[in-house]
Amino acid sequence: MKGAKDALGVLSRPGPNPVRYGDLGLIGLPGIVYTPAEGYQLPAVVLGHAWLQPVRRYHELLRHLATWGFVAAAPNTQRGPVPSVSRFSADLNTVLDVCVGVRLGDGHISVDARRTALVGHGIGGGAAILAAAARERLGALVTLAPAETSPSAIEAAGRVTAPALHLAAAVDSLAPAAGHAEPIARAAGGEVTLRSIDKAGHLGFCEGTHWSSLLLQNRPQHRTRKITRALVTAFLMQELIGEKRVSALTSGNVPGAPLVDLTPAEDDEESASSGGLLGIGR
Repeated sequence: MKGAKDALGVLSRPGPNPVRYGDLGLIGLPGIVYTPAEGYQLPAVVLGHAWLQPVRRYHELLRHLATWGFVAAAPNTQRGPVPSVSRFSADLNTVLDVCVGVRLGDGHISVDARRTALVGHGIGGGAAILAAAARERLGALVTLAPAETSPSAIEAAGRVTAPALHLAAAVDSLAPAAGHAEPIARAAGGEVTLRSIDKAGHLGFCEGTHWSSLLLQNRPQHRTRKITRALVTAFLMQELIGEKRVSALTSGNVPGAPLVDLTPAEDDEESASSGGLLGIGR
């Protein structure tokens, strides 16, 4: 991969692994899991969905990660209008523990406990941060348009020492970056990168349709999902398996996803007033 444009083209397309699909219902939680057809000591990723969103809207991203060698799972819990973010974060950690502790498929798939990550979108991003703060060992944290929650994701971010990538949506009316992604990134306890996805709305990371798209006036965005697939895959490959050839996407300029300066804002009151519609949970 010669540069960011070339890397975006490669890592936004499926990887070389055939994929298997399963249901998390066997462990008592609704949800889905995608895995490579076989492999031992694989890296694992667990994803938290955004407010009201079903996990089927993330099949594309989960399947994509599985083609690149990751076990990728997502619980379909806390989908009501007033979700418990604390319980959601516990569900994320439960699913990750199951991925690590149980042989998947026909016993030909296992996960390396040292190579695990949490990913979250919107309030699922806040839940992922809370879950990461509660884990003693985590390889990486990724959020997509993360939302401040209660308990506070901003406060919890300071207790996360794993490398973190936060992708903000540039035209997010639900969780504007100034009041959500930016203070979360600035509070990080470890190495952190914040990028803003050009022209992306809060639900631009989701595939397909859902009634909430009408309520929230957001639509799926193919370009946003393409850039996101490449950036998330590159970051996880770098942090979980030590891949060095993806540096064009993990540092420096990426078309459509510029880095955000994390120098403390001069006007804290303006940032605090940019809360948008989200910031829910308990």
